Amino acid sequence: MGDFQEIIKKSARELTSEEIIEIIAKSKKKTIVRVYISGELSSIDWGKYNTNGEFDIISGADFGILIGDFESISNVLKDEKIKSYKIEYIARNSAIPLVDISKFNARIEPGAIIREYVEIGDKAVIMMGAVINLGATIGEGTMIDMNAVIGARARIGKYCHIGAGAVVAGVVEPPSASPVVIEDHVMVGANAVILEGVRVGHHSVVAAGAVVVNDVEPYTVVAGVPARVVKKVDEKTASKTQILESLRELNK
Repeated sequence: MGDFQEIIKKSARELTSEEIIEIIAKSKKKTIVRVYISGELSSIDWGKYNTNGEFDIISGADFGILIGDFESISNVLKDEKIKSYKIEYIARNSAIPLVDISKFNARIEPGAIIREYVEIGDKAVIMMGAVINLGATIGEGTMIDMNAVIGARARIGKYCHIGAGAVVAGVVEPPSASPVVIEDHVMVGANAVILEGVRVGHHSVVAAGAVVVNDVEPYTVVAGVPARVVKKVDEKTASKTQILESLRELNK
């Protein structure tokens, strides 16, 4: 399998299904909490409790908020200078944290859930409620619409549109050597499902509600359950599935 420290340094595009499984299995499981505290906070030695930076501290003289790993925060709560506290649980025994979205030059709307080990290209758009699992790559200018689910190791090309509620299957459980590959300029309709190992060729259209179980040739329209070829993409189809650059512009 290789050295674990080398595996976790890899980019999303380089990870295999087996390596993703190893990352999940070997990562320290953390219970992430947000804790509101009150007391004599200005006299607490925070460094004594947070030697490894396991949690963040926002503190005034008598009120503060702690965010991070409960295993470390629980030691703070035993300090006699803390008079009261309230705990909100964010995640329980979580193996993979959410990604720091500040590193992406993309439009990411509130409520999107994006895990670590994900790549998102410039000017991509991730809408509310979309879920992107680890190892997935999203190409430049691609839109992942509301409540779409992008599974582990999915490969989505440039200037695609993955419709609301669509599911692009992941390849972690059950493990598969072949991820879903969606090439450039593909339109996937709302609530469509693309199963593991399928390749959708560039400039193709997957109709709403379709279940794609076989590869799709470029410039092809598929529909139905299971999806079948309806026709080749023509001028009329292209006009109805146009990708709008104006929706992808970012403030300079």
